[in-house]
Amino acid sequence: MKIKMRIKINYTLSIILCILLTGCNQGSKEDKFKEGTQETQKTPQIKTPDFDKDSAYYFVKQQVDFGPRVPNTKEHKACGEFLLQTLQRYADTVIYQPLTVKAYDGTVLNGGNIIGIFNPHARKRILLAAHWDSRPYADHDPNPDNHRTPIDGANDGASGVGVLLEIARQLHLNAPETGIDIIFFDLEDYGEPENERFSYSGENWCLGSQAWAKNPHVKNYRARYGILLDMVGGEYAQFTKEGISRQYAPDITDKIWNRANMLGFASYFQNKETNPIIDDHLYINRIRNIPTVDIIEWNSSSGTGFNKHWHTVNDNMNIINKETLSAVGKVVLSVIYNEK
Repeated sequence: MKIKMRIKINYTLSIILCILLTGCNQGSKEDKFKEGTQETQKTPQIKTPDFDKDSAYYFVKQQVDFGPRVPNTKEHKACGEFLLQTLQRYADTVIYQPLTVKAYDGTVLNGGNIIGIFNPHARKRILLAAHWDSRPYADHDPNPDNHRTPIDGANDGASGVGVLLEIARQLHLNAPETGIDIIFFDLEDYGEPENERFSYSGENWCLGSQAWAKNPHVKNYRARYGILLDMVGGEYAQFTKEGISRQYAPDITDKIWNRANMLGFASYFQNKETNPIIDDHLYINRIRNIPTVDIIEWNSSSGTGFNKHWHTVNDNMNIINKETLSAVGKVVLSVIYNEK
């Protein structure tokens, strides 16, 4: 009796164990399916370094703490020195490209593009960029009294630079096979104030990227493609497939948005097509012929299409969200480390 009972119990346990194991396997497969159709098209992925959102936030705050980085001011100069020194800790080579250009009103602006070079001997290269100056006018502020007040530019400028400084730190710790060039463009946001005759006409904006595109830091510089970051720190930000990016770099745009979807960031990287935007990427595409994508927040409810705090005195550290910085940083890192 004891022997038969032991056999029966073991047999029963075996059946239960098989059912449990089968159930676990089915649940695991279902979970993977829920993650997205990417699971059905397995491709080898290279391990991507971790993106530290706290570090990125710190880099954003460090810039904002200087005050508005308006060209020809001591705050602008001090922040430029900080960016140079920080990038020198991480990059193999750092180049400062001095700029002296005239603004829309004839003001002579003194500034400079800051370029960090990683893996300088690699022939295959990717360009990453953001602008580091901030707007001299809060000309979209709801209070007219603020329309000639310089802005902190926490999101519009500092957020993109902060993400790229954290990426630079990761590149230093985990050297990729691909050559990476990080450029902080200057003199991007010193265009005509709103309601002036040539407001937002284009040619008097993005002066640093126009100068670099005509005279890059390396003669005949080429990169496979470029990624520009602008306003990438707002809470619940949505990034869409902007018109200039689709026109000049449709395959790279799809590559980035597909990667974001695979990583679970589809709520940030919306599969929507939106109107062209005049930004630094326009001149990299048009003059330098490097297919370049702009990752920039789009907001249909703001009235401008941009972040609702765009060009207002409220573009400060209070609107910077670590999760948004992290989503953008992780997507860009994954793209460049999995470059074939």
